Amino acid sequence: MLAWLRAGMELAERFDGFLGSGWVRPAPGSTEWHMLYRFADADSLAAWDSSDQRRWWLSSAEGFVEEARSEKRTGIEGWFDEPSSVDVSDLRTPPPPPPRWKQMISIFIVFLPLSIIGNEIGSIYASSWPLPLRVLATVCVMTPIMTYVLLPWITRVLSGWLHAPPRRERR
Repeated sequence: MLAWLRAGMELAERFDGFLGSGWVRPAPGSTEWHMLYRFADADSLAAWDSSDQRRWWLSSAEGFVEEARSEKRTGIEGWFDEPSSVDVSDLRTPPPPPPRWKQMISIFIVFLPLSIIGNEIGSIYASSWPLPLRVLATVCVMTPIMTYVLLPWITRVLSGWLHAPPRRERR
């Protein structure tokens, strides 16, 4: 089983946009396992999902593995998730989520300049709008920019710092 798991991870690694993968079980001793993949964008994930390599890999386990459902997540909901299940092997165990204060600083670094720019543009082009409408328009523009562009970028840039062990563990 572990050889089959590794093969799937190694196949996925060859695809553009691959960011990581892992296997987890909902509880110790469970016969149910979950494959987790991270890709940079929906197109990269779609390329893996529809690939001949993935089909071959899944068919090689016919009879003892079944694909029950698939769930796709986008945006921020999975960035800083705490592990919600038990790791089943030492296969590239993902690092624990960064401390909340580091998450806050990462968001602040991109939110402050984007807010300043958004408010400045709003004051120039929508100064006559009522405040709630101006704020709504600004938030509707800023949210996708934060979610799809700036937060993924800043988490890549700060990855080493976000996942660095606390000072007391480094000694």
